Amino acid sequence: MPRFYIEPKLWDPNHLVLNGDEFHHCVNVLRLECGDQIIIFNGKGEEITAIIKSISKEEIQLKSQSHIQSEKLKTRICIGQAVPKGKNMDLIIEKSTELGAAEIYPIISERTIIRLNEKDRLKKTEKWQRVAIEACKQSGQNWLPLVNPPQNLKKLFESVFNKFDLIVIASLQDDSQHFKKILLEFQENGPNSVLILIGPEGDFTPSEINFAIDAGSKPMSLGPITLRSETAAIYSLSVAAHELL
Repeated sequence: MPRFYIEPKLWDPNHLVLNGDEFHHCVNVLRLECGDQIIIFNGKGEEITAIIKSISKEEIQLKSQSHIQSEKLKTRICIGQAVPKGKNMDLIIEKSTELGAAEIYPIISERTIIRLNEKDRLKKTEKWQRVAIEACKQSGQNWLPLVNPPQNLKKLFESVFNKFDLIVIASLQDDSQHFKKILLEFQENGPNSVLILIGPEGDFTPSEINFAIDAGSKPMSLGPITLRSETAAIYSLSVAAHELL
């Protein structure tokens, strides 16, 4: 059944309306009509099965049939990803959304190839947030991660200060430990929130890794094989979800 997104500030179970991009997708792409059944969600765990009641030039009126509230994941797992070249960031955001990431922090590292001005940062953030919405629509995920504007490591740590019980950074350093071993430092229930930092092609620089560790991050090993940046992100989130969810 087709799924559509209504942002939380416009979510009203007693007056359900599709407009904007979702209206276009419903009417002009999928060519749905009055009487067709769809699913809508608000990215905050709520999902409603509804019937298209009426279609005007700019909006669709819906009639609610049934309501579901998806449970929130018990551990808040987030990812800080150094922006890779090409469209690989889209893939990382898509898969992070499917794997249940609560928040995504794009990072402009010293080895990040692209450089963004303020206008570009806003455009990229909007585009990546849309990628996350599309991933929710396609996968059935009812919790939409927030995609933050790109920032460097220093600003990232300023923005996440005291927000996470555990921060790990993927590292090739000799003292890096597997995620499972890092978790042994916690009590039986484990951390309630985790931020995973993944570097770009060529990894974070030694100075960035040292900065992150000095700021409280734990160096995390991803095994003996050197992974591509996008593979490292997907692997790390999968391991974290397996151990914590």
